[in-house]
Amino acid sequence: MHVLAAPSFPPLTGRVVDQAGLLSSQTRSELERQLAEHEKATTEQVVVAILFSLQGYPIEDYGVQLARRWGIGKTKQNNGVVLIIAPNEREVRIEVGYGLEGKLTDALTSTIIQNEILSYFKQGDYEAGVVHGTQAILAVLGGAYTPTTGKSQGRPAFAFPLFLLLMFIIFFRLARGHGSGWGGGFGGGGGGISRGGGFSGGGGSFGGGGASGRW
Repeated sequence: MHVLAAPSFPPLTGRVVDQAGLLSSQTRSELERQLAEHEKATTEQVVVAILFSLQGYPIEDYGVQLARRWGIGKTKQNNGVVLIIAPNEREVRIEVGYGLEGKLTDALTSTIIQNEILSYFKQGDYEAGVVHGTQAILAVLGGAYTPTTGKSQGRPAFAFPLFLLLMFIIFFRLARGHGSGWGGGFGGGGGGISRGGGFSGGGGSFGGGGASGRW
C-alpha cells in the first residue's frame, strides 16, 4: 500500500499565492486590492491559492489542511475562504471556514465553480476564471450574488458588476467607521499587500465545508 508523504504547503505571502504563474502581475495586484478592501469592510479573509501540485492528495484533503495551516479568517469568527486552483491536476476547490458555511453554502460554492470558474477554464481562459470566481465569492459574502442561468456561448457574463461590489465595500467601511483596530498587521494604507511578511492569517478554523470541481 502506497503511503503519501506529509504534504508541504507554500508560504502565505499575500492574499493571492500564485505558484503556477497563471496570473499577470496586474491581475494579481488588482485581486489583492479587492480582497484587502473586502477584509477592511467586513473582517472576512478571502485568499486565492494557485498551486504547483496537490502532491497526490485529493483536493478536499489538501485544501482543508492548507486552509488550517494558513489560519485564514479571524479566530473567533472563523470567517475565512480559500479559493484553490491546481492546474496540473485540473481541479478547483472553494474551502469555507466554519463561520461562513451558512452564508457560502456547499450549493453556492458548487454553483460558483461550475458557472463562474470552470466555464472559463474549459475555454483555456484561466485568468478570467480566477477573477470571476473570486468576485463571485465576494458577491455572495456581500449578499448580492445572482447565479448565471444556463450555458452561455463563448465567454459567460459575470452576474455581479464590480462597481456594485465597490459600493458595498465603501458602505461597510463608512458604517464601521475608520477607527477600528481589527486590521492591524496586514500591510500599509490603501489595502496593499506587504511582501515583507506583513500578511498573515488570523487563526480561523475549517472543517471541510465547500465544494470542488474538475475540468
